[in-house]
Amino acid sequence: MLDDIKKTLWATADKLRANMDAAEYKHLVLGLIFVKYISDTFAARRTELQRRLTDPADDYFLHGHTPELLAQELEDRDYYKEVNVFWVPEAARWESLRAAAKQPTIGKLIDDALTLIEQENPKLKNILDKRYARAQLPDGKLGELVDLVSTIGFGETPGSARDVLGQVYEYFLGQFASAEGKRGGQFYTPASIVKTLVAVLAPHHGQVYDPCCGSGGMFVQSEKFIEAHGGKIGDVSIYGQEANPTTWRLAAMNLAIRGIDFNLGKEPADTFVRNQHPDLRADFILANPPFNISDWWHASLTGDPRWVHGDPPQGNANYAWLQHMLHHLKPTGRAGIVLANGSMSSSQNNEGQIRAAMVEADVVEVMIALPGQLFFNTQIPACLWFLTKAKPAHRQGQVLFIDARKHATMISRVQSELKDEVIERIANTVAAWRGEGDYQDTPGFCRSVPLTEIAQHGHVLTPGRYVGAEAVEDNDEDFATTMQQLTEKLGEQMARGAELDALIRKKLGGLGYEF
Repeated sequence: MLDDIKKTLWATADKLRANMDAAEYKHLVLGLIFVKYISDTFAARRTELQRRLTDPADDYFLHGHTPELLAQELEDRDYYKEVNVFWVPEAARWESLRAAAKQPTIGKLIDDALTLIEQENPKLKNILDKRYARAQLPDGKLGELVDLVSTIGFGETPGSARDVLGQVYEYFLGQFASAEGKRGGQFYTPASIVKTLVAVLAPHHGQVYDPCCGSGGMFVQSEKFIEAHGGKIGDVSIYGQEANPTTWRLAAMNLAIRGIDFNLGKEPADTFVRNQHPDLRADFILANPPFNISDWWHASLTGDPRWVHGDPPQGNANYAWLQHMLHHLKPTGRAGIVLANGSMSSSQNNEGQIRAAMVEADVVEVMIALPGQLFFNTQIPACLWFLTKAKPAHRQGQVLFIDARKHATMISRVQSELKDEVIERIANTVAAWRGEGDYQDTPGFCRSVPLTEIAQHGHVLTPGRYVGAEAVEDNDEDFATTMQQLTEKLGEQMARGAELDALIRKKLGGLGYEF
């Protein structure tokens, strides 16, 4: 049901876009969805309070309440704050905007509403994008967009509103990423990659950090994971950083929608040069940094304390990201990072030495090779690195290699994903290896390898090199039977092909086209 709603909403929103660039339009649509959500959760909380304040059996019951007293009590902001609901002043409530949707000044009215909401909620300061008055949409289209967003019913309770809207927001982010193609990957990591990272790391408490957080997908999935495993939102505290100002706002909205508390730093900023959380030591770090980024270096980074295992080359940030994350881990923490495959084997400009130093320091825990075509924006094959400063005692001096390259399912002509059962198999394999079950090497899929063997391979960390080939039963009888079956099948298909050829000739002949 919700899937249909999401598709219909997207199709309509896309139609209203006219000739506007998807990158620009994204902020208009997602911003409106956010305002509608803030308004709906506020209204749902208000209705809930009204019921509870007048119910003698409820803890909130207001003795001797009159309509005036009740109205006054409903304006008490603490009631809203205690359940992570934003306070919305009357002029900024969705109904006021909806009523004015057909007016030519609707763009300015939305901007004013956003300003009011920011003034009332310091947490949203500088997060809402006030660009509606200058939006380059044909006349009337912005009003139609307001009407469209009005049709999204976000549920009767703040909780159900959160869930519906969170899903709509996430779906739209994915669709925009797809529409923007190459640029889309800058703010969105495909869900199956995020799920794999989260399932292997299993964040359940403490501090979760993403130094290049895009639109916040890693955090959202971490919270989903915690809730699915019996925890609750708030069991972890969220720290993020993002350099792109518009993406930084998307992340803040994405988290605020779900009632997740967050610290994305004072401002959008470059993680290497203007680290927003210098003193943070996190329990879990998850990240999908931009691949092979070449223009990251700044003179101030020379001799930086983060480069424990060697100075990263100035022309590629991969090993800067890896070391930045290690630096920010608690002694018991774990990190999971998506990087381009080249990072596992490159020996250019010091990268081989840094990798060797990391392996010998025993901070590389698990390496996973991913299938191709998982990303919207790049055909570069990717891998997952998992780092830790404290391996289980029985796994010290070993690295677990998993080769998941053959385990993708195509979901469109150009994109694949990892299904939940594959993700579960990967996560269970890692958990068993760590000591939470019975682990066994599986040829072609996984193998635990001692550091001495990795050193013999020049500290290359490509799983395909270590896991071996899948076991294949090979006997002559099987081969003879298989060959017989294939030959018969080929014969059938060739006969069918000849029939079709004859039919096509006949049809064309009937139309006067002989050949």
